[in-house]
Formats: sequence, structure tokens, C-alpha cells
Amino acid sequence: MNQLNLFIELTRLKKPIGFMLLFWPCAWGLTIAYDFSKDLTDYFFYLTLFFFGSVLMRSAGCIVNDISDKKFDARVFRTKKRPIASGKISIKLAIFYVLILCLVAFLVLINFNKLTIILAILSMPLAFTYPLMKRITYWPQLFLGITFNYGLILGWTSINHQIEIIPILFYLGAIFWTLGYDTIYGFQDIKDDEIIGIKSTSIKFKKNPNLFLILCYLIFFTILLSIGILMNFKFLFYLLVLVPFFHLFFYQIHQFKNNIPSICLKIFKSNNLLGFLIYINLLAGKLY
Repeated sequence: MNQLNLFIELTRLKKPIGFMLLFWPCAWGLTIAYDFSKDLTDYFFYLTLFFFGSVLMRSAGCIVNDISDKKFDARVFRTKKRPIASGKISIKLAIFYVLILCLVAFLVLINFNKLTIILAILSMPLAFTYPLMKRITYWPQLFLGITFNYGLILGWTSINHQIEIIPILFYLGAIFWTLGYDTIYGFQDIKDDEIIGIKSTSIKFKKNPNLFLILCYLIFFTILLSIGILMNFKFLFYLLVLVPFFHLFFYQIHQFKNNIPSICLKIFKSNNLLGFLIYINLLAGKLY
């Protein structure tokens, strides 16, 4: 039981926000691609696969991140008690867990078409090199956005067997969404990060973070509207899309206090709700 609890802590399974932020772009891509006039069995089958794939890859990514950041985590108050940083789990055991998780994720992946499998495998370097970016650039959140929203492309290709401009445009917009919410998240550790030399957009834009967040969310929302136009969505989509608009600008940015970690974390977690709201918007656009 002790090892199980350590594994759960290591993979952050009790903190679903991580894998849900990985899952929602998959669900978006699948939803805009699917023909809902057909039987829904395939839709829910793929949606389930994407969910489990998100949980598995997010868990593996957390372990790789903790292996890479072992020394840094030990010096940050919020992360110093993580299993690897505290020495409760060895590097060898952690690597074993990663291999097992990736193996199970591959068993999930082979249920998709060849293009989706190839694209997913090509994304693996992104997933496992992200932890290194915070050492060399102030834009690790950009690399996180490229990685976390890649599932949007996979969701589309799982149905359409080809890449088109609509999922690519949506993917680019979602990257700016991640740039925004992970910048907010980064303000929790900004003092420790500056001391130990970790880079982030939180540090780069610390003098005027609101302007950066407004720009990121404005680009994301504009592209979301563009997707509705390109997909010929009905009026209900444009009516419901006001809800995520208010969430982004009148909740997240208005409530944001970069010097209060608890508020930063609360706003960051609220993006799970935002992902769900956009999912409902896309369903409404496709069905009504």
C-alpha cells in the first residue's frame, strides 16, 4: 500500500487537472472531426481511448519531469516532498514505471489508424524534452503548449485520416491558451525559480503579466471563433461561446493576483472547467 500511495503521488493521479488539460484538446479535435449523423459508438470509443491515453502519458511525463528536476524540486518548497526529490522512490524504479506506462499507452494507441499512430509516436520527443526547456529558455510554457495540445491534431486524424487547416489553426490557438494558464501557474514558484535559475514566461513577463495574459487569451478566443466560422456552426455556438469568454477575461484575468500563490493555483485549475465549456460549445456547434 505504501508503494501504491507513492506511485499515485508520483504520477499525480490525485490531481486530475494535469491529465484533463491534456485530454480536452483531444476531445475538441475528435468532436470537430466526427460526423454525428452516424452511429456514436466510434465517437465514445475514441473519446475513452484519448482519456486513458491522456492519463497514461501525463503520468509518464510527471515521472520524467521529476527525474529531470530532482535537484531543483528538492530546493523548492512546493515540490521538495515529491517521491523522487525526497528519495522515497529511486531513479531506477521511476524509470521502470515510465516504461510500463508507455507500454500500456502504446496498447491504447494501436487502436487508432496508421496516420494517428505515426503522429503520436513523432510527438514523444516533445513529451520527454519539455522539462529541459526551463533550463535554456524563458519560453518553456510554449513548449508545453506545443506538447499538451498535440492531441487536438490526433483527435482530428483519428476520424479524417488526414491533416487540414482547421485542426492546425485550432492547435495554434490552443497553444496560446496553455501559454496563458501555465504562466499563471508559474507564479506559484517564481521566487524559488529565480533563486535556483529556472526560466519561465512568469519570470519574463512578471512586470506586466496581465498584458501578456490578455494577448494570449485574445488570440485563443479569436481562433476559437474562427473555427466556428470555418465549420459553419450555428448561432447556438456563438451564443454559448460567451461563457468561456467571460471565464477567460472576467474571471481568470480579473481575479489573477501574481503575488498570491493560492489564487494562481485556483485560476489554473479552473481551466479544466474552461476545457469542458469549450467542448460543450463544439458539441452545440456540431449538433444544433
